[in-house]
Amino acid sequence: MNIKQFEYKPLAHYSYAIVSNGEMALIDPERNPEQYYAFAEAHNAKITTVIETHPHADFVSSHLEIHKTTGATIYNSEKLGADYPHQPFDEGDAITLGTITLKAINTPGHSPDSITIVATEGNETALFTGDTLFIGDVGRPDLREKAGNMKAKREELAEMMYHTMQDKFNDLPDHALVYPAHGAGSLCGKGMSDASSSTLGNERMGNWAFKDQSKEEFMNRLLDGQPFIPSYFGYDVDVNKTGAENLQPSIDKIPFHENSSAKGLVVDIRDEETFKKGHLEGSFNIQANSENAKFETWLGSIIEPDESFTLVIDKKETKDKLLHRVAKIGYEKQLNQVITLSEKDLVTTEKLDVADFKSHPEKYTIVDIRNKSEIEEGKFFDNAIPHPLNELRETANEIPTDKPIVVHCAGGYRSAAGSSILQKKLKDVTVYDLSDAVKDFQ
Repeated sequence: MNIKQFEYKPLAHYSYAIVSNGEMALIDPERNPEQYYAFAEAHNAKITTVIETHPHADFVSSHLEIHKTTGATIYNSEKLGADYPHQPFDEGDAITLGTITLKAINTPGHSPDSITIVATEGNETALFTGDTLFIGDVGRPDLREKAGNMKAKREELAEMMYHTMQDKFNDLPDHALVYPAHGAGSLCGKGMSDASSSTLGNERMGNWAFKDQSKEEFMNRLLDGQPFIPSYFGYDVDVNKTGAENLQPSIDKIPFHENSSAKGLVVDIRDEETFKKGHLEGSFNIQANSENAKFETWLGSIIEPDESFTLVIDKKETKDKLLHRVAKIGYEKQLNQVITLSEKDLVTTEKLDVADFKSHPEKYTIVDIRNKSEIEEGKFFDNAIPHPLNELRETANEIPTDKPIVVHCAGGYRSAAGSSILQKKLKDVTVYDLSDAVKDFQ
């Protein structure tokens, strides 16, 4: 069975191509379809099939664009209530792809409309489990209370997941390969392995969700300690239910200006050192200076789906790459313009005297912007005030301003964003970024 796994690291997302006898199926494709077209061409294959395991919350899929471009049929559960042209693909349905048979199993739990795809060819079996079964974990059940065709309370979905894990995989062989839609680092689960695939036998032995346990024990463990839900998740579920616009026309229409300035909400993607040397007053420093930076996650957590914003980049040559990253979560729709900065009207960020902070931490108000689950595992500073980054714009006014403020996270990336948010929200107080010096206190 010819299976290709594609990985997009910033969102820990896996998508798949299956090729047989000149036909190709795609499963859970990301926003940019070009890599799939290139793979099809390299294998002299025609894309005939696109399957969505569910309407994704953390990225925008290219299923509709691929359908428009190639004529491929889109398959998904009828429970999804898709607004785009599609064929129902639920338990009892099958697709023939060359010499491979693709069948659907309804596996609700992460969402009410989740399916697992069972691919068989001879004695080979592969499972494309979407956000139902991860390596070492299962998908979180708390993302469909406010979005999608079928809304469901987290307790209802946790119970569905229990029955899915109890019943739905029982007739499948141990040697079946397991290919999930996400790996470690995704916010669609909480305890995923670094491994990108597994076998069903290994998961039966090592994945907690397959253990013999009561429904109450299972639900309590699944519901406990799930990570925060970024602001954009519900928005992306609805975009994927409708089908996104074609990528390139969507980003081509966004204006670009060099040596410019901007008012309103501004997101500056430059590295923190450059940002601190000169930036537009009130701009948020959400860094996208590396291929693996969690830019999309934090853009969609700090900026709401209905907020218009300007994007500041370092140079013209990086514009297309950054626009593609913004579009991964569908935020190109609210992007007013992309600019590089002129040298005029820039402000600087004061640098923290780390030695003084070490000697006299009591002189500062320390703000811990890590996630709640991280803070619960232990503080770096006893007197730190917890204000998770995804809530900081709303909670900033609760922070005392009688002392200089020091913002920290776990490694330095998030504190650049957090300190820039507080610099905008809190007047007449000095805000410092502890940055990667936080490692001296761990």
